[in-house]
Amino acid sequence: MLGFLKSQAATSGSTVSCPFLQIFVLLPLHPSRFIWFRHLCHLNLHRRSSDFYSNKEKMAVEITEFLLSAQSADVKVRTEAEGRLRQFQEQNLPGFLLSLSLELSNDGKPMESRRLAGIVLKNSLYAKDATTKEHLLHRWVSNDVSLRSQIKVLLLNTLGSSVSEAGHTAAQVIAKIASIEIPRKEWPELIASLLGNMTQQDKPASMKHATLEALGYVCEEISHNDLVQDEVNSVLTAVVQGMNVTEQTSVRLAATAALYNALDFAQTNFENEHERNYIMKVVCETAMAKEADIRQAAFECLVSIASTYYDVLEPYMQTLFELTANAVKGDEEGVALQAIEFWSSICDEEIELQDFESGETGDSYPHSRFIEKALPLLVPMLLETLLKQDEDQDQEDDIWNLAMAGGTCLGLVARTVADAIVPLVMPFVQENISKPDWRSREAATYAFGSILEGPSVEKLSPMVISALEFLLNAMRDQNSHVKDTTAWTLSRIFELLHSPAAGFSVISPANLQKIMAVLLESIKDSPHVAEKVCGAIYYLAQGYEGFESSSSVLTPYLPEIISSLIATAERTDASDTKLRSAAYETLNEVVRCSNLVESSQIITQLLPVIMNKLGQTIELQILSSDDREKQGDLQALLCGVMQVIIQKLSSADGSKPIILQAADQIMMLFLKVFACRSSTVHEEAMLAIGALAYATGPDFEKYMPEFYKYLEVGLQNFEEYQVCSISVGVVGDICRALDDKMLPYCDNIMALLLKDLSSGDLHRSVKPPIFSCFGDMALAIGEHFEKYVPYAMPMMQGAAELCAQIDINDEEMVEYGNQLKRSIFEAYSGILQGFKNSKAEIMLPHAPHLLKFIEVVVKDAHREESVARAAVAVLGDVADALGSNVKTLFKDMAFCSEFLGECLQSEDEQLKETATWTQGMIGRVFSVCG
Repeated sequence: MLGFLKSQAATSGSTVSCPFLQIFVLLPLHPSRFIWFRHLCHLNLHRRSSDFYSNKEKMAVEITEFLLSAQSADVKVRTEAEGRLRQFQEQNLPGFLLSLSLELSNDGKPMESRRLAGIVLKNSLYAKDATTKEHLLHRWVSNDVSLRSQIKVLLLNTLGSSVSEAGHTAAQVIAKIASIEIPRKEWPELIASLLGNMTQQDKPASMKHATLEALGYVCEEISHNDLVQDEVNSVLTAVVQGMNVTEQTSVRLAATAALYNALDFAQTNFENEHERNYIMKVVCETAMAKEADIRQAAFECLVSIASTYYDVLEPYMQTLFELTANAVKGDEEGVALQAIEFWSSICDEEIELQDFESGETGDSYPHSRFIEKALPLLVPMLLETLLKQDEDQDQEDDIWNLAMAGGTCLGLVARTVADAIVPLVMPFVQENISKPDWRSREAATYAFGSILEGPSVEKLSPMVISALEFLLNAMRDQNSHVKDTTAWTLSRIFELLHSPAAGFSVISPANLQKIMAVLLESIKDSPHVAEKVCGAIYYLAQGYEGFESSSSVLTPYLPEIISSLIATAERTDASDTKLRSAAYETLNEVVRCSNLVESSQIITQLLPVIMNKLGQTIELQILSSDDREKQGDLQALLCGVMQVIIQKLSSADGSKPIILQAADQIMMLFLKVFACRSSTVHEEAMLAIGALAYATGPDFEKYMPEFYKYLEVGLQNFEEYQVCSISVGVVGDICRALDDKMLPYCDNIMALLLKDLSSGDLHRSVKPPIFSCFGDMALAIGEHFEKYVPYAMPMMQGAAELCAQIDINDEEMVEYGNQLKRSIFEAYSGILQGFKNSKAEIMLPHAPHLLKFIEVVVKDAHREESVARAAVAVLGDVADALGSNVKTLFKDMAFCSEFLGECLQSEDEQLKETATWTQGMIGRVFSVCG
């Protein structure tokens, strides 16, 4: 027998149209309105009893009526029922949870009440928000062990319910409890209990189905490290047996879905050739099942295997190609899509392997080059899928069909094999590009656009230059699908093959005129075509960024480009706001990348136009929440344009006065926008104000009394944490603008920043910018920062200690750790420089901790280059600010010279420059001291 497991099923479950579902997480205590209900809240929950049912009777309450009423269409009935259930939950949580479990487990109860009981029970154990999730975990484990055991027994019994939906719901709840208890080693018997349902011959198919679902969900929730290998072996054996052709269809489907989730647990099993062969045999046989949904689930397993076990696939690739090719050519779309996804996953693996090979690590990885070997057969198969378009695929965002999947995979193949794909694709393009059938023309264009990333510029440029004229003419095709794909292809050409600063571009003065004429005409086409044209203009403008020339060839076209984009943004024939967003984002890029010497007058003329449009949004009549949302979205876009204009015009002395003259009016507009109270606008308006503060410098002081109240609101916005993060960044912008004129606001701002850091409710991503903000404030107010040091330093040192505890196997946490390290160093740098000329000795007691932290970071193999730059900079700041006082410390820090030597050898010029400065500062410490 085999020995395997990790099943994970999507936690999609039944939903009930009921606002009541939202209330069973972290609720405030409400006063009782139902006197008779109080007896529920005074049960003796701590009395020990050996009689399971006796204990249940004392704790559990009949709640069927209230669960049904909580779903009533009658608002009054529903509200009353919600209130009673809420009160029960708040004042007697153990009894509430047990009552829900009894309801779910009782086959004599209505399915409507059982369904809601299960959903509420699951929501009492799990939440997406990390803080709430942690609270629910602690709340569950604080319950009496005997109570938790009762609930778990009821749930396990419910897997055998004759009502399949009840078993399905119980499986989900079991997984949520498992996610809490198994990592804590508190439910060791769970896997054995589930496996018992699979091995006993007399168990009905419905129980096997629900049990396999539970195994899958459990494997989704826990780590493969939470199970010992014997448990993994048993689970995999049970799952693979469930896939047997002799089992009922529902059981086979659940087993295949469970295997998908169990594959992460099967590492040891895939290392064993015998077990691996058996798993692959079962999966491949299941991929040929009579039922399409089972075949699709099997191909989903193959996709996961391609990603997880690429290095052992060689013996199976011939069979896998035949399976996938047959599915793509003749199976139902859901199955065919997964077959294509298999090859996309292989591409992803090989692209990643090539990235490793091209790196400097010297590490060797097994690279079987499956795509290269399959190329002659794989590419024709993918090209055929491009002809299977849907009539309405361009109009709907959520459509994903064979043509789209095939084109995406073709693009990945191009990135994998580079130039080798071109001769295999171009005959298809040439054969189909002029056919009368629109599907052929669109497929040819899509194929051409899909292979533009991967092959060399030398290989593509001649081909693209010769095709450009044809593509421009195709923008007048009678079919909108062809025009849509042609516009997308043009945007790809401009993104990938138009970089004058790098010395290559398919655009020349000779063809630019026609390109602009076609784009500015096509932007008037149907909304979905116009949106792609916006993308083409975006990349066309971006390509000229950084091109050092006294004159930009795009400048003569700027007035018409800008007016066309504004007109596009105002179109009323688009069913959603995507076109408007695309138009304004493109306008931003056109302004940002323009040659300011030539375009300052054009941008100056644009400024009052955008200001006027922003002013008009404030006057809009708001009659509904939908109106408010639309107003907010438009204001956000316009504030974004304002930000770019302010940054562009203030970047040169010649045009900066334009912003200074308009600053009062601009600020007044932003303040009116804030008054609209839309969080989306809050973000964009904050960013624009940060740009205005940078532009106006010390003159920004006059806006602070009125603006500060909005800044304070932003700093306290824990729920919309992006707003809070941006507000923190704006504090830094204002500090740099005002210097010591910031002083009157610092007490309140520091209090808010310290409160933010102390909060467990605030998203962690906001905390690194707060430390950076400490540095900005210290630089601005200098010696006046002294009174904040006793509060700031413990926070910074605590965060430094947290960095040392980060799990290096968690990529997300490693990235967060790098952000945190960088921000702590920036805080220290700002504080040291702020005290440098007056009270540097304040930082002497903190220098040893800082140097030790630098040493820990330097020895971290996972640190990013930006962290190294911040570390070497703060090292120099210590020497610069504290001078001879730290000579002894530096003598004891042997890592310093080694770290500096490493930085001085870096290819990063900025890092080398900073290291050279730091070396000089440390050298000065020792030379002054003798």
